[in-house]
Amino acid sequence: MAQINFGGTVEEVVTREEFPLEKAREVLANETIAVIGYGVQGPGQGLNMRDNGFNVIVGQRKGKTYDKAIADGWVPGETLFEIEEALEKGTIICFLLSDAAQIELWPTVKKYLTAGKSLYFSHGFGVTYNDQTGIVPPADVDVFLVAPKGSGTSLRRLFVEGKGLNSSFAVFQNATGEARTKCIAMGIGVGSGYLFETDFYREVTSDLTGERGTLMGAIQGIFAAQYEVLRENGHSPSEAFNETVEELTQSLMPLVAENGMDWMYANCSTTAQRGALDWWKPFKEATKPVFQQLYNSVKSGEQANISITRNSQSDYREKLEVELAELRESEMWQAGAAVRSLRPERN
Repeated sequence: MAQINFGGTVEEVVTREEFPLEKAREVLANETIAVIGYGVQGPGQGLNMRDNGFNVIVGQRKGKTYDKAIADGWVPGETLFEIEEALEKGTIICFLLSDAAQIELWPTVKKYLTAGKSLYFSHGFGVTYNDQTGIVPPADVDVFLVAPKGSGTSLRRLFVEGKGLNSSFAVFQNATGEARTKCIAMGIGVGSGYLFETDFYREVTSDLTGERGTLMGAIQGIFAAQYEVLRENGHSPSEAFNETVEELTQSLMPLVAENGMDWMYANCSTTAQRGALDWWKPFKEATKPVFQQLYNSVKSGEQANISITRNSQSDYREKLEVELAELRESEMWQAGAAVRSLRPERN
């Protein structure tokens, strides 16, 4: 592992230099990797591993998603199977269904987890909250995870561009003595930029906090608050959206991604620079209590319980559509659709 200094704290990470793709192929040469579920993470991880030369099959019920798998080049009877047949054939079971769907399918999956197989996750939810999910793996199988820090769509797009998403990895159960090596090989296989080690509990608590915080929940709340203040003070929808969302996502965040926040601050106007430096601490002081409340709710298991309860309801999809419609039909995101349609094409 490579030692990297992260702002004064030294961490050990795995990069492609000390664990190249060729080594990952050797480690997993005799494995049949069964991707169960072809929704969010399944396509990106499955296609990346297939393109990297691993023996990958997909297990998916027939329907729209099954047809998508065929369109992506998976061949029925050769690399695409019904779920139970894929579970039987697989030696590494990639359990990539949603958390709620994992609970429903677990009794079926467990039947095929014979001694020496591996159970792979991309989220620590099911195992960490097993008192609520019932997901308790047999003692004679390896259990580990690789969690790409982004969507399956982004994982695939960056892979095609010759890049990679960073991923965390963790071993929950090492029945064969080879779990950690197989886990890292899987991380390289799915196209990770670099891998940093965690455990199932820390993965799920950081992930749930991030999704509800700066990745999705908090950013939507901040967008909405600023947009509304601008509109209430007479600014047009176009002006409010551009100043709230478009400039951030299209101009500033790419600069932060490339060189860091300090570089972006140093390369904006002196007026913007001064204002940002004056206001970031009040925003931190205002929001940190909310983040602490959020983290405590995750840590207590409350957020897991809410997710399991609501996502398992028979009318979940209908209720979800109502909540998404509130976002989609809001003036801010209607303005966003109009702004995006006016972006010049880049040839």
